[in-house]
Amino acid sequence: MKKHRIYTMSFASVYPHYVTKAEKKDRTKAEVDEIIRWLTGYTREALEVILENKTDFETFFNEAPELNPSRKLIKGVVCGIRVEDIEEPIMQEIRYLDKMIDELSRGKAMEKIQRTPD
Repeated sequence: MKKHRIYTMSFASVYPHYVTKAEKKDRTKAEVDEIIRWLTGYTREALEVILENKTDFETFFNEAPELNPSRKLIKGVVCGIRVEDIEEPIMQEIRYLDKMIDELSRGKAMEKIQRTPD
């Protein structure tokens, strides 16, 4: 089965769009970075290296230091598809990130975006 093309796209090519989407709604690049670090476990420095090296999405998620277990609490629709129903693991991780950035740009509080188990 052929991989979706987003898997081979560099994370650095999409990252500015995440930041722009947030900044248009008076949120910050720092908040975008916080979400990414919360989701993946990357440090600030490691994230900078990923952006500099133009690491692809598949590698970005496959090599994430520690995917946050609370990410499984993310529910909702992105691009017309329920994130909790996506079966392909890398695509689900990408959509978790998309959903969190959407919530940030809609003004949701960071505490709500970063789910905590009940």
